[in-house]
Amino acid sequence: MPRRKIELLRGTLFVLRRKCGKPTCRCATGEPHETAALAYPAGGRTNTITLTHADLAAVRAALARYEAARVELDGAADAGIAALRQSMAEHRVRARR
Repeated sequence: MPRRKIELLRGTLFVLRRKCGKPTCRCATGEPHETAALAYPAGGRTNTITLTHADLAAVRAALARYEAARVELDGAADAGIAALRQSMAEHRVRARR
């Protein structure tokens, strides 16, 4: 079954490094196993989803879209604050006359 396209994701990508505990595994004496993971906020807590290699590109793209949307929204909010300040300043000037 094809996977859905992920539009937006909020969170942080990181790499989980861990040992599996099997005495004959390569991780017992050398490098730990590595798995890509996404940490995301939900309900005041940070949750984690481990990712497959196949999901990594889609998750990176969705995180980038979220960041771009956040930057755009922050810019619009900054413009709104500037407009409000200008409006209040003009109102004060008219009120003093």
